[in-house]
Formats: sequence, C-alpha cells, structure tokens
Amino acid sequence: MSKITLVGAGSTVFAKNLLGDILSFPELADSTISLFDIDEERLHTSEIVAHRVARTLAATPRIVATTDRRRALEGADYVITMFQIGGYKPSTVIDFEVPKKYGLRQTIADTLGIGGIMRGLRTIPVLLEMCHEMEALCPDAWLLNYVNPMAMNCWAVNRATTIRNVGLCHSVQGTAEQLARDVNVPIEEINYLCAGINHMAFYLRFERNGEDLYPLIREVASGGRIPDWNRVRYEALRYLGYFVTESSEHFSEYVPWFIKRDRPDLIEKFNIPLDEYITRCENQIAGWQMMRGILEVDSIELAVERSHEYAGYIIHSLETGVPRVIYGNVANDHLIENLPVGCCVEVPCLVDGNGIQPTHIGTIPPQLAAVMQSNITVQALTVEAALTGRREHIYHAAMMDPHTAAELDLGQIRDLVDELIAAHGDWLPEYSV
Repeated sequence: MSKITLVGAGSTVFAKNLLGDILSFPELADSTISLFDIDEERLHTSEIVAHRVARTLAATPRIVATTDRRRALEGADYVITMFQIGGYKPSTVIDFEVPKKYGLRQTIADTLGIGGIMRGLRTIPVLLEMCHEMEALCPDAWLLNYVNPMAMNCWAVNRATTIRNVGLCHSVQGTAEQLARDVNVPIEEINYLCAGINHMAFYLRFERNGEDLYPLIREVASGGRIPDWNRVRYEALRYLGYFVTESSEHFSEYVPWFIKRDRPDLIEKFNIPLDEYITRCENQIAGWQMMRGILEVDSIELAVERSHEYAGYIIHSLETGVPRVIYGNVANDHLIENLPVGCCVEVPCLVDGNGIQPTHIGTIPPQLAAVMQSNITVQALTVEAALTGRREHIYHAAMMDPHTAAELDLGQIRDLVDELIAAHGDWLPEYSV
C-alpha cells in the first residue's frame, strides 16, 4: 500500500482532480493519502472532498490531513507539490504592481520575466527545505512537482538534493488537444513528438498515420481561422516554423516581440491580456466560497472523472509496471544536445516498473534552441542566486530576461530588483551584495 502525500492540498479543486485520477485505479484505491497545507480552513475542505471522491469511486484509502509537514512526508512513496509561496496577496500582486511603476507589463508572471524570477526566489528555498526533509524521512520517494516556475524549481532540486523528481505540466497534452480541434482531427488519431523546456517546448512532429499535419495547422492561419486567444502562438509558428506548447498569454512575455509600452497596437493586434493572472486570481477568490459550498455538501453530486494530468498515471505505472509515455521536466543529461547539460528540459519519458526514463531527442532546430536559450539563461542565473544567496545574480537574471531587457535600461532593472526585494520582505531570504 503506497503513501501519497499532497503538499499544498488546500488547492482543493486541483487536489480533487488528482485524487480522482489516483483512486480510480483499483491498484491504488487503498493507498494512504496524506494531505498537508498551512491553511487549516482550506485543508479541512480538501479533507472533506477527499472522502467524497473516495466514496464516489468506491475506493477505501486511509486519508490523513495535517498541518505538520514532517508528519505528512514521513514514509511517503510519492510527494506531489502544488503550493504557491506568498500567495496571491501579497506576493503575486507585488510581482505585477511594482514592475508596472517602471512601465513593465506582464500577463501571467509565474514562469519567466521579472515575476517568474521573484516567484522562483520565493519558492526554491521552501522546496529545498522540504526536499531535505524528504532525504531524512522518505529518501526513496518520487517528487512529482507541479509548482511554478517549473524549470527553475526542478533545476534547483537536481543541483542541491538527492531526491528523485520529475516536473509535471499539462501544456503539452493540453495544446495537442487544442491543435487537434483547430485542424478538425480527433486527438486519438494524432501522434506527436514534442521537446524543449517547460512552457517553451515545440511540436517537432504532429502527425496522423504518418501524415504531417503541419500543413493543416498553417491553413488555420492562412484561412483566417486563428482563435482570438491564440494569435501570438500562430505568429510564432509563422516565423519559427513550429508550434509552441504554452498559451499565447504565457509565450508573449517570454520573448521581446509582443509586449511593448510604446506599441499598444501590438497588444490589440495579438489580443494580449495584460494582468491576466491578476484577473484569474480575483475571479477565483470571488467564486471560492460558492465553490466550497458545492464541494462540501453531500447532497450535491460530486462529479469525478479522469483528468489529463500525469501524476496518477505515473504512480500507477511505477506501482504496476504498466508502461506509459508522459512528458516530464528532467535534467538535461545530453537529452537535447544543443541545450546546456544540466538545465531542465521537457521531453517524453517512459514510465514503468523501472522508473521514469527520459527519451534522447538529439539536436532540435537551431532557431528553437536559440529562443529557449534566452529563457534558460534567466533560469540558470535565478537558480544561482537562490543557491548562493548572491544578490548580484538576481540583477543578472533580470538583465538577461528578454522582455525586461527590451523595456528597461540597466539602471532601471537594478532599481526594480531592489524595490521588489524590499517589497517582498520576509518572503525572501537575505542576500549578500
């Protein structure tokens, strides 16, 4: 019987989806489920929902909820991380509002850009502290990480700990489904090969029965059928030749080409939703109490169905040996040969009783490697700052960020970093000058 620990289980809806996936497998139905969160109220809701999911699926897990992280981790076989350090308020608001004073606008700010840098600096110390606890309490456990900024977090874990880990995201399989709809081909009939870094991987092949579907994807653009919310990615396809995995609102802030303070026409032309993550958070907070009521009330039927998240499938394959291919974020051990060794790459991985085995990709098209390298440089410097405690590397990361560098000069970047560090206060560790 496996022990599966959810760290950040107060993310109730996401926890519900993952538990629905896990407990739907008969082989996992009697697992021990350990729910950990620092928010007692949200944790209580998640505990209620976990029991409801189990009843709906006729599963018989042992469910334990705790605010003691060490207790949650002790003896775990799998640890799923799904937390946000600093929360929406104050930290996410700071990540948007302080840069705005400098004319620097963002859309999501959780992966790259100045917002992604600051989120990484808040998150990495907590994640590493947890991993060191795992080294003492469950050293053989698999860490399945859903926390952003994905590449920075996984890179830091690989450098500073011995914990086996894989970073998980739904952008590869989610975008494949979107593209299938765009070209009107059932997703079940499509085969694809994707590789790169998290939120900036590209479909190297997108086929049906050996037929290249890229001509159909390009017809979407030439025929004026691009969805309004996806204009940025189709523009990137036009110039880079391949389709990127993460959404247009994300991709627009990873590159210097779309968000410019003196070009409002670009914002309108490509339908770029500035402050999108702020809007999403506000809407989620506004709807939380109503959603909580629905989730907690037994008389309201709880719908439980398989999601397209990978965690449940990974655990099932590791436990049973049933082979599956997932897309995971892993250390680049010469997997993509024209990206730096040791950086975090997103590639197909075989999962079975032998573990999680990444696929060797070889070289990718040079223009794709180049645009990824611009992001990898920022990731590397942010991780260096987090692991060494040297403030200068935070400046360096921000200086090299494509969007930040396109908008601000060196003095502004330094002032912006200083103001952000001061605003975050105790959410960040001390840095040496």
